[in-house]
Amino acid sequence: MNLLPLTFGSPFLLAGLLTLPLIWWLLRMTPPKPNSEVFPPLRILDTLFKADKTPSKSPWWLTVLRLVIAALVILALSNPVWNPHRPLITSAHPVAIIIDNGWSSAPDWQNKIDAATRLIMDAQNSNAPIYILGTANKPNAQIGPFDAKAAAEALNTMQVMPINIDRVQSFQRLAQAASSDEKLDIAYLNDGLRMLNDPEAFSTLATIANELLWYESEITSLTGLTSAHNDSNGMHITAIRSLENQSQADYTLIAYDLQSRPIAQTKLTFALEDERAEAHFNQPVELRNDFVAIRIENAKQAGAVWLIDESNKRRRVALISGQETDMAQPLLSPLYYISKALEPYADLLRPQSADLMETVPALLEEKPDIIAMADVGKLPTEIEKRLSKWIAEDGGTLIRFAGNGLAAATNDDSLLPVKLRRGERSLGGTLSWSEPQALANFSDNGPFSGLNIPDDVTISRQLLAEPAPQLYEKTYASLADGTPLVTGEKRGSGQIIFFHIAPDATWSNLPISGTFVDMMRNILTQSTSLSSKQQHSGSHEKRVNLPPYQILSAQGELGSPTPQTRPLIITKSEQPAVSIDNPPGLYDLPDELFALNLLSQDTKFEKIEQPQNIANMKLMPYQETGSVALRGPFLAIAALLLALDTLMMIWLSGRLKMLRKRNSLSSFLLAIFLSTALISSFLPSQPAFSQNTPMRDDTKSDDEKLIKAASATHLGYILTGNAATDALSLEGLRGLGYSLDEKTTILTGEPAGLDPETDELAFYPIIYWPITPDAPIPSEKALARINAYMQQGGTVLFDTQDQYEIASNLGNDQTPANQRLRLILDNMNIPPLEIVPTDHVLSKSFYIMPDFPGRFRGGPLWIEASRTTDAHENRPVRTGDGVSPILITSNDFASAWALNEQGEPLYPTVPNDPMQRIYAQRAGINIIMYML
Repeated sequence: MNLLPLTFGSPFLLAGLLTLPLIWWLLRMTPPKPNSEVFPPLRILDTLFKADKTPSKSPWWLTVLRLVIAALVILALSNPVWNPHRPLITSAHPVAIIIDNGWSSAPDWQNKIDAATRLIMDAQNSNAPIYILGTANKPNAQIGPFDAKAAAEALNTMQVMPINIDRVQSFQRLAQAASSDEKLDIAYLNDGLRMLNDPEAFSTLATIANELLWYESEITSLTGLTSAHNDSNGMHITAIRSLENQSQADYTLIAYDLQSRPIAQTKLTFALEDERAEAHFNQPVELRNDFVAIRIENAKQAGAVWLIDESNKRRRVALISGQETDMAQPLLSPLYYISKALEPYADLLRPQSADLMETVPALLEEKPDIIAMADVGKLPTEIEKRLSKWIAEDGGTLIRFAGNGLAAATNDDSLLPVKLRRGERSLGGTLSWSEPQALANFSDNGPFSGLNIPDDVTISRQLLAEPAPQLYEKTYASLADGTPLVTGEKRGSGQIIFFHIAPDATWSNLPISGTFVDMMRNILTQSTSLSSKQQHSGSHEKRVNLPPYQILSAQGELGSPTPQTRPLIITKSEQPAVSIDNPPGLYDLPDELFALNLLSQDTKFEKIEQPQNIANMKLMPYQETGSVALRGPFLAIAALLLALDTLMMIWLSGRLKMLRKRNSLSSFLLAIFLSTALISSFLPSQPAFSQNTPMRDDTKSDDEKLIKAASATHLGYILTGNAATDALSLEGLRGLGYSLDEKTTILTGEPAGLDPETDELAFYPIIYWPITPDAPIPSEKALARINAYMQQGGTVLFDTQDQYEIASNLGNDQTPANQRLRLILDNMNIPPLEIVPTDHVLSKSFYIMPDFPGRFRGGPLWIEASRTTDAHENRPVRTGDGVSPILITSNDFASAWALNEQGEPLYPTVPNDPMQRIYAQRAGINIIMYML
């Protein structure tokens, strides 16, 4: 036992103090260096009669100074310590050193290692056996007993792990290993966090503890991330801290990409006495989707990191409609309920144009994850190929919904999972029931597996699928009678899902139910890597093994997985948990990652409660207080004295005399340059555009035509390339314009011939399209523009002008012009049609019209169907302006309307009845009034 609180780590070096007398003698015998001066004649004469005195030894104070320096160096080399460490373990009882080596020990891990090292040294002096135990180690890890050397080696191999600790299992292992009757001196180096099963663990510890040294870590600075939510307003991060810390604190969150590059940051603020706080990343969705890890800056532990996978990334859904949308009636929009179901969980991309040739490529450039198409019938061939490639190669998900347009389309659509039955155009290919059908169970092999079947959802209309052997496998949801409601199939790395109903409330009440939201959300979330892997593995696969890609260390750094890391097992019934075999990290392939995070939303940082059933317990600090190593201070003082010695030697040699001041002032360099850029305030400032400056002309070559079209109401007609047909269309619309000017307040301009492939069609409320047997088939671009024009509220009046030929063939409408019209319409999105009903607004918009004759009489006028064959079941109204986008006649309107310059008819009516021409003019006026 030391009487003084001072010990020496190398006391044998103190023998060097015996050499101090010898050093004294050597220093006294060594004279100082003589002064040297420049030869001064007068000064020699001044000191001529003085006796020369040369000292033969150094001054005594300089000798003492050097002896002190030597003594300090010798004392420093002997490693002096003030108030040294006193052994904590002095008995011969077995010693157990338990260390919490979970993730929360990472910030002060070195303190735990240093404390454990001192404990091993104490146990070595008492020759006690030593147990080394980590509460986050594997259950089969060797814990001892060890001798001091083996215990030190076991301690050096112990690492802090990025997982939670298990005190119960660890203490039980220690109790089994120390099965003798002799109790243990236990040192518990804990992390300061309370666990739910601590009472059970400490009761086990009490049965084997003779003495307990309790080392407790501080958790006031411990922070962690518990969740991340990505919505339309940004990514929201939830953080927690210990209730022990009640002060306001600010932190910085940094987001990293897959290459561990910081790409965004934001501020995290804990208010006074708050346990939880939220931070927000407001970056664009494209940047937020690149987030892989979010870390609290300077927090060196795994709990301060939240990993982002596909489920946290904001999906991009493109919306495409085959019908026009009336902003004044949003509830009737085919995309309204789809938008409402997906908007909380995805970013919606809306088309800027109704032209599919422009819209689809533009949306694909924005890289959507899902494309939802509502009632899109015939697709252009080029667009169909691009969508097929996007699905198969890019892994996109295409969701399609039925509707009147799709019901009337041809049955050759390759972007449907099943073949559809097609009925008569007037019926729309739909099936009506006297009683609505309810939903049956959802299929286990589809995205809706596990959803509850609602009792209040009924289906009144649907598109039926053609029977096929694979129909059952492709059916994700069905009705009570077994007919498919939702079908789908995989296409390459993507998939197609088809709802056999319209996405509004006209065919069923499913879109206005909560089940529809759940179905759309399931499709959205199951387009991630995990769901796709489960679907690829088959409907009967219950487990999915994900190999580790990058693993999170206890210090919060992503790195390569260790050989001990096993694949993560995912099941439908259980959520994966962090374990020694599956530490937190990113699993699966680099482009399809699954994040396993350490903390959860219900995690709390609570201070550990000390066990009350262990009597002999001492509270110990990790760092020893009061022990001061004096080696550094002794060496520092010796260095200062050595510098003083050097200064004294310089003074004794006479080198500190003041040097003669020299007049070395030199002229200053001129550093100011005259500025040549004078402010010309006396000059008037030049205006941006003076009167003499010609304005640039930005008009294009066809702008004059557009300005003219917008200046008045113009009727348009399609240029067929046949001079006679085009001249007839011009004269007919011109004559109709005369009638409108005379009978109504509408003032029409000159009719305009249009090329649908190049001309802007939006300026014309109605376009007359004469169909001849040799009429050219428009290109896909032209048809796409016509479809967009009709979808946005325009109307096309098709006129086959063949009613006389039909009448001659006893009502057979299979004329060349009619067949030509069918070829054109087969490539367009045409809604179901019907003959104008007697109570339709078209028959009374200006005149009361029982029929709509032209040059010929007897041919019906076809419009978009407004009701089914059942007179008591109303078909849904149009969601646009309430006007049919298509009119079809065979009565040759243009010839009946055509007038010469004198206002006389150009062509006789058949039969030659003056009233028929009047009725034809009235029919034209009714059509224009109906349109406007």
